[in-house]
Amino acid sequence: MENNTELSDIAQILWDNDVNRLQPGIDYKINLQIAHRYLIKKRTVKVNKEEFKQQLYDIWFCLYARKGSSLPDSSGFEHVFVSETRGGRTVIGFHNWIQFYLQEKLGHVVYKGYTVKNNRLKLDENKHLITLHFSWKKGVKMRGSCFMAVSPEFEFALYIIIFLSSSSQPHKLRFSQYEVEIVCHRNKYKNTETIYPILLQYLPEAS
Repeated sequence: MENNTELSDIAQILWDNDVNRLQPGIDYKINLQIAHRYLIKKRTVKVNKEEFKQQLYDIWFCLYARKGSSLPDSSGFEHVFVSETRGGRTVIGFHNWIQFYLQEKLGHVVYKGYTVKNNRLKLDENKHLITLHFSWKKGVKMRGSCFMAVSPEFEFALYIIIFLSSSSQPHKLRFSQYEVEIVCHRNKYKNTETIYPILLQYLPEAS
């Protein structure tokens, strides 16, 4: 696992911008612009905005066949921000809190509690990062992690930076009061297979 200070710094910038998104005069959509400028410096994206949009589309929205399927009926965006099932009984993906809220409101999600990787961790009272056990329609998700109460723009910007990093190893980031592992898997076509956060520990509050 990589402990990357530079990625932690850009994650903190995105986080601060997202936390302040409801303040007057703050444009929270600027997070993707911040990510674009950062990635241009890393020479991993196109400078032209239209070409960058196409790059994002290819990474997130191009359809491909997942393991066990012969049909190109999946995409990274669907997997991470919407949800999928495998065999009709196992929920895969589903790493977005807004989708969770909407599906729960419709009665499709049944919350079964939260889980933690580290027994010393307690539920995040600020609800910014959580690992859940739930059922969706006829499928079950034993453990699913997601950020809570953040904008999709924050997740999209952070995840595209992680995806385009040079390493395929999970990245350990430290920002706000969290130490987080970001798990990212790509397929052979350079599409997103999955990406999600895992809370490792809470950091001491700055004095």
